[in-house]
Amino acid sequence: MTLDTRICDRARLARDPRFDGLFFTGALSTGIYCRPICPARSPKLENIVHFPSAAAAAEAGLHPCLRCRPEASPGSPAWNGASATVSRAMLLIRQGALDKGTLEDLALKLGVSSRHLRRLFQTHFGASPKSLSTTHKTFFAKRLLDETELPITQIAYVSGFGSIRRFNTAFGKIYGKPPSSFRNASKTNKTLGKAPFRCTLTLSYRPPFDWQRMLGFFQSRAIPGVEWVADGAYHRTIRMNTTTGMISVAHAEKEHALLLTTALSDSLDLMHIVERVRRTFDLDANMGIIHEVFAGDDVLKKLVNKLPGLRLPGACDPFEVAIRVVTGQQISIKGALTVIGRIAAKAGPLFKSADYPQLTHFFPTAHELSGCDLGRIGMPERRVRTIQALAQAVTRGELSFLVNGSLGNFIEPLTRIPGIGDWTAQCIAMRALGEPDAFPAADLGIIKALQQGDERPNRKQILKKAENWRPWRAYAAIYLWHR
Repeated sequence: MTLDTRICDRARLARDPRFDGLFFTGALSTGIYCRPICPARSPKLENIVHFPSAAAAAEAGLHPCLRCRPEASPGSPAWNGASATVSRAMLLIRQGALDKGTLEDLALKLGVSSRHLRRLFQTHFGASPKSLSTTHKTFFAKRLLDETELPITQIAYVSGFGSIRRFNTAFGKIYGKPPSSFRNASKTNKTLGKAPFRCTLTLSYRPPFDWQRMLGFFQSRAIPGVEWVADGAYHRTIRMNTTTGMISVAHAEKEHALLLTTALSDSLDLMHIVERVRRTFDLDANMGIIHEVFAGDDVLKKLVNKLPGLRLPGACDPFEVAIRVVTGQQISIKGALTVIGRIAAKAGPLFKSADYPQLTHFFPTAHELSGCDLGRIGMPERRVRTIQALAQAVTRGELSFLVNGSLGNFIEPLTRIPGIGDWTAQCIAMRALGEPDAFPAADLGIIKALQQGDERPNRKQILKKAENWRPWRAYAAIYLWHR
């Protein structure tokens, strides 16, 4: 990836948070690299070099700044001029694809050769997939050292390292010091207890970000017993592998960040839960790039100027969102919530919390739902059969919510299920996968937003117009829904 030195220098000197995480600045005189927002005194211009990723800076032999903490910067955006293959590869890597699997396994999932994947990563990030994976895991470990009191050995395994030896080696290579040196110096204590595991982590984003509209979206769609929004925070029950519990998400005061508070049965899946939360609130989006694409469209340009920072709401549980979308076919949001709340109460395991009595259930898994009798819950029999067929397809492994291959590879098997058409599949892809180019062209809200006078555009006309919005058509849909 070629960086424009002039733009990088302007962003660095202005300490512009909109560029945070999009590049890193290295000082050859000190051997340190920083975020664009670093408050430290700027080095001399002749000693500055810019890197497209933290991994590239690490490969050049530089160490992260301990003042601006590059590990706390927003993640590389899934789309920033990069190919769809790189986008999906990054998501899989952050989900742990290289922790146990090989680069060849990852490339196979993406339908490319491992050599081609290495070339793409070198072009866009200036580093190999393995380096990106190691840097991501090490950065997460550094945040746990700073923000929790977890034992170092536990941090190593929570961060995806197979052994304490590998963790110490990777950490020492990136920071030039052993993990214990940071733990001894740490004055932060955000770990609230041991049973259950509780901690609070700071999740950064690049502005603009319309937190109130994002929170309002989840509040109006909160599943009774599973989700609850109150006092400016989002709360929900969560299950991932063997880890169960609840999370709360609120906006940080005076920071471009959200605060994630967990109360979990253990810390084993903490890194993956953090990644899910980042995707749920779309924290890695580069809104500046998206707005540039929309600036050439009269309708979207006005909406962006009016409502900057609208994000793509995601999902902590992709299967839950799929069931939610199917349940909401042709009925109001309020009606859908009543029905899906009954599904959760009937098929989901119980959850108890003295602090949050509003949370009473986990949302059922595909296996739990596929064998559940959904009669008498206020839903047409045909839709019941669709939900059970969807749950059975996931249970049998015929349908996955992992970001593998292309958007079409997800849409095609999904629409083979009776009762799921293109509109439903595209909406599921938008939220369950966080797919930035998914686009429900036949949506009535989109049709009305693009209507001129009494003439409504048809699906073919809408798709033709939407070609100019690629690869951000999902964001275009979000803006059109707010018209």
